[in-house]
Amino acid sequence: MGNRSVATKATQYCGIDVSAASLAVAIICEGYPTEQRNFPNDTGGHKSLIAWLRKHKGHVRVSLEATGVYSFDLAVALNGASEVEVAVLNPKVANRFAQTIRRSKTDAADAEVLAEYSRRMPFQPWVAPNSNSIRLRSLVRYIESLSSQSAQNQNRLHAAQRSAVTPRCVIVDLKRAIASLESRIHSLRREAMMLVRQNELLYQRYLLLVSVPGIAQVSAIQLLAELCTLPSDLTVREWVAHSGLDPAHEMSGTSVKKASRISRAGNRHLRRALYMPALVASRCDPYLKAFFESLLARSKARLQALIAVARKLLHAVYGIFKSGNKYDGSKLFPSACSVG
Repeated sequence: MGNRSVATKATQYCGIDVSAASLAVAIICEGYPTEQRNFPNDTGGHKSLIAWLRKHKGHVRVSLEATGVYSFDLAVALNGASEVEVAVLNPKVANRFAQTIRRSKTDAADAEVLAEYSRRMPFQPWVAPNSNSIRLRSLVRYIESLSSQSAQNQNRLHAAQRSAVTPRCVIVDLKRAIASLESRIHSLRREAMMLVRQNELLYQRYLLLVSVPGIAQVSAIQLLAELCTLPSDLTVREWVAHSGLDPAHEMSGTSVKKASRISRAGNRHLRRALYMPALVASRCDPYLKAFFESLLARSKARLQALIAVARKLLHAVYGIFKSGNKYDGSKLFPSACSVG
C-alpha cells in the first residue's frame, strides 16, 4: 500500500484545493519556497499529480477537504501511490484552521493553507474503504438520482393530467418515462442487494439495520452505502457531524442568540436516507414515538423533533454496528421503558 505511518526527514507537505474540474496544489518543503501547480480533476490529472509529487524525492503528506465525489476518486488514487500519505479533512475543520492563517480567498491560497495544515497539525491518514463498499455507494447514489428523476416526472404527470390543454402524447410519454425509470431502479436495487450479499460484513450490517423499526430493505441499503465507507475508528459524535445533523449555535454577547439549527455541513445523502426511517419510527416504535412526543410537549417544532429522532436513530445504528446486537429501543430512551 502507498500509505506509511511514519514521516521521514525528507517529508514534503502538500495541500490540494479540489473543485469539480481542477485541482490547485501547493507543496511545502523546509528551506525551499512553496511550489504550486494546477491539474485537471480527472484520471489523467490524478496520474500527472502523483508523478509530479514523486519528482520531489521524498515522503509526501497530502491534505484535502472531503468534497464528495470530486475528492473521493482523488483520495483513492493518492492512497494507492507509494511515498504518499493522504488525509481527508472535514471541511469545517479545514475552515477553522484557515481562519487562523488565511489572508486571501483563492484556490491557490486555499491549497497553501491545506499544505500548512499537513505541516502543522496532527496527521491522521485516510483509509480507503474496500472495493465492495465503494461500488455499493456509487450504485446507491446513482439509484438515488434516478429516483429523483422519477419523482419529478410523477409531479409533471400529476400537473399535466390536471390541465385540460395538455396533449395526450405528453401524458403518454411521461407515463413511459416513469415506467422505464422505475424498471431501472428495481433492477439496480437487485444489483445493490447482490453486492451486499457478496460481502460478509456488509450483509451482517444489513441484517442489523433491518432489525430497526422504520428501516426496511430500501432504507437499509441507502444507509449502508453511506456508512460503510466511513473509517472504523470514528466516534458516534463524528458520525453525527459527518451526517450534518449536529446542532449549530449562533450567539454573540447578549444581543444575538438565534435558534439552534442543524449544521448541514455533512453528508446530505445520509441525511436523506435517515429521513423516512425517522418519520416511520416516530409513529411506530414505542420508544422513539415517546421520545418524539416528549419533544413536542417541550414546544419543539415537529421538524426539530423529527431531526432529533433521526439523530437518535443514527446513534442506534452506531451502537448495533459496534456491538453486533440487534436494535433495542430501551437503550435510546430509557424513560419510555414502561410504554406499551
